[in-house]
Amino acid sequence: MAEPATPAAPAPRRASHPIDARLVAGAVVIGALVLVALFAPLIAPHDPLEQDLLYSMLPPSWQAGGEPGYLFGTDSLGRDILSRLIYATRVALTVALIAALLAAAIGSLLGLLAGYFGGAVDQAVSRLIEVWMAFPPVLLAIVLAAVLGAGLSSVIVAIVVVDWTRFARVVRSETMVEREMEYVASARTLGLSGVFILWKEVLPNVAPLIITLVSVEMGIAIVVEAILSFVGLSISTDFPTWGGMIAEGRQVVYQTPWLLGLPIAAIVVAVLGFNLMGDGLRHALDPVHRR
Repeated sequence: MAEPATPAAPAPRRASHPIDARLVAGAVVIGALVLVALFAPLIAPHDPLEQDLLYSMLPPSWQAGGEPGYLFGTDSLGRDILSRLIYATRVALTVALIAALLAAAIGSLLGLLAGYFGGAVDQAVSRLIEVWMAFPPVLLAIVLAAVLGAGLSSVIVAIVVVDWTRFARVVRSETMVEREMEYVASARTLGLSGVFILWKEVLPNVAPLIITLVSVEMGIAIVVEAILSFVGLSISTDFPTWGGMIAEGRQVVYQTPWLLGLPIAAIVVAVLGFNLMGDGLRHALDPVHRR
């Protein structure tokens, strides 16, 4: 009589990896800021440039003397602070996105070329990075913005010129590691060109690191834009920027502390959101942390 077949053992279930709380928190913060920037005309209760001297220096609506129509109060010209904060989000995110992407494109390209080809290319890029890093980054950005003239494009160019080195250094180091991997050696054995290997083989493996750096760089770009607008090197002082609002609030900090504190809080929240998202992306995209 045949023995009954032993039931097959169930296949092991793959361990599920919980979503990183930092990634979720950062995505929520950045998503909220993006929605505020996109729908600013619908969200802002007032025109951010509208002046009414009869309502100047109003405190927030929950304080004595506040008006219900001005939730965060008004500035010295009677402009609604909440509306100006909302519209300033547009400037900050525009600079952060464009500057971070351009800096990533330039720095990553140079880092890939230096890390893969080495030799004279690596020497040239490395020397260029060393020269660039010899200058204090914030001071260099201020000088560049002053030379180029006030304006949003000048701010973006200044940030890109200063911060491309951040991407070049990190991507160069990572590319040097990837260059020694077996899949690159196999591609060389097949006779594939160096440019093809960089584009099709190395770049996809370096891309998660670049994405993480872009997220962190966006937070840095927001701070640099605030510094440049604080010293009057960003867009027109009439249009709201977080740095411009800080400069104005500094002059009347004892009379209206909220005018200084609110834009600082907005910058802190935005930078914290980008940093949290960057940390979360690093853990989510890094194969070592996924194991």
